[in-house]
Amino acid sequence: MKAAACCVCVLLAGVVAPAAAQTNPFTEAARGTLTLVRTNVVKSAEQMPEEHYSFRPTPEVRSFGELLGHIANANYMICSMATGVENPNKVDIEKTVTTKAGLRKAVEDSFAFCDAQFASMTDEKGKETVQLFGRPQPRLNVLHFNTAHDMEHYGNIVTYMRLKGLVPPSSQR
Repeated sequence: MKAAACCVCVLLAGVVAPAAAQTNPFTEAARGTLTLVRTNVVKSAEQMPEEHYSFRPTPEVRSFGELLGHIANANYMICSMATGVENPNKVDIEKTVTTKAGLRKAVEDSFAFCDAQFASMTDEKGKETVQLFGRPQPRLNVLHFNTAHDMEHYGNIVTYMRLKGLVPPSSQR
């Protein structure tokens, strides 16, 4: 457990330290954290065999594929809320996309959309308030919320992968 905590600290230091020299250090640090979770989610989508995309640990929870679709839907929705850019996603990916290739592309595209929203953000603009589920929040906090949501579901992904005997990307050396 201590080794894992040390690895997380080192990774976050590597993400945050370069940001300190940037014009927009808060935005760049937040973007770096999104990059970390994106890497793990995309690698998980690549690593999981297609026959396990329908796997669900219990009948009440999303399948692995539905989980990826949910992440993609949320990335589009929340990142568009942060910047006011129209959500380009017009389908319910979780309910309509079922293949490994389709879900991988949807997840990658949704992260690219969020990355574009970060690229348009500055620390100053990040202070502006927008609505997030009916509550006023700074724009940058909305982007942070999206990353936290992605990390929450990456935790689910880790469990799914371990149940299938796979080592998740964040645990690979």
